[in-house]
Amino acid sequence: MIQTKAYAAFSESQPLGPFTISRREVGPYDVSIDIRYCGVCHTDLHFVRNEWHDSIYPLVPGHEIVGQVNKVGQHVTKFQEGDLVAVGCMIDSCQHCEACENGLEQYCLNGPTWTYNDTDEIGQPTFGGYSSLIVVNENFVIKIPDTLDLKAVAPLLCAGITTYSPLRHWKIGKGHNVGIIGLV
Repeated sequence: MIQTKAYAAFSESQPLGPFTISRREVGPYDVSIDIRYCGVCHTDLHFVRNEWHDSIYPLVPGHEIVGQVNKVGQHVTKFQEGDLVAVGCMIDSCQHCEACENGLEQYCLNGPTWTYNDTDEIGQPTFGGYSSLIVVNENFVIKIPDTLDLKAVAPLLCAGITTYSPLRHWKIGKGHNVGIIGLV
């Protein structure tokens, strides 16, 4: 196991505090990432405060992660050390069920593995991006051009994609009128 520093909630009523977490070793299809930035999403607050009544403490939130690859597994083909990358709300899935084979891992019939407040393939708790390092299956990592401002990229992994995805799906373009609720 890899030890790394993090900030965790220890209960729904305490502020986040320093914590040391264990990450799994880099497997054959994994990417290890030094986290540079992590956005703060309102979902993180819901989990920290246990507002959905399913938080697992200690809880390290953060699912808008941007960083740099520091190690890749022996079978990784999409990334190399030094690449700038991002990770969203999922870090794995079974990758074999009908949903996964159709690019709909969020509907994995065996359950996707969420970035935090979940357990991974070996039964260890998952911890989010309010930490120094994360290990993720390469299929859940996105390459980021080095021309982008990394701190501005992090929020795109939730609020950005939540807005963009339906616009793309419905082929919204010039001449269309849309309303996006929740945008400040």
